[in-house]
Amino acid sequence: MTRELKFDTKPARNGKATSMVIFLHGYGADGADLLGLSDPLAPHLPGTVFLAPDAPEPCAGNPFGRQWFPIPWLDGSSEDEARDGLRRAAQDLDAFIDARLAEAGQPDAALAIVGFSQGTMMALHVLPRRAKPVAAIVGFSGRLLEPDSLEAEARSKPPVLLVHGDADPMVPFAEMGNAGRALTGAGFETYGHVMKGTGHGIAPDGLSVALAFLKDRLPGG
Repeated sequence: MTRELKFDTKPARNGKATSMVIFLHGYGADGADLLGLSDPLAPHLPGTVFLAPDAPEPCAGNPFGRQWFPIPWLDGSSEDEARDGLRRAAQDLDAFIDARLAEAGQPDAALAIVGFSQGTMMALHVLPRRAKPVAAIVGFSGRLLEPDSLEAEARSKPPVLLVHGDADPMVPFAEMGNAGRALTGAGFETYGHVMKGTGHGIAPDGLSVALAFLKDRLPGG
């Protein structure tokens, strides 16, 4: 049985949504942490509704935040617990996406996913394994989990933009290249942008590149 994800939303600026962006937050944060990104994006994507779910579990490493799955080197969990957590969270996110698209009467092609850190890990793991491709995936400061199984398990191949700071102390910058090579090798249209001098965060230049990517690929963008 999947767990229902609580979420916040910001309606389409023009009052009639023709596309949707779902933000996936990082470890120890919550949906509200990323929903604020809709403020600079919305004026340029007036027909887009923005959603930001909370991850399904209280964060073991931060009692005030949420986690998609445990991370052994941060919270002392086991590798088995991390794998099981990822599997269960993937089912939760799949069900959440299906429900929100059905409510909105929109196809997968009208949806973009924007992830940060652990949210990027979720996006890159879940979306390629869905039957229908979404419009776009934007992954900030994350990594690709289980890269060796990607090509065999990918059912759809949406375009992907990877954005990473080259001074990231939390998720090494090298993970951007690792993910890019695996995605490209599996046949994904993959783009990258380096936020120079940026740590584990989202710099203005990275957000601007993400906006252009979304605007080009979302209906009515």
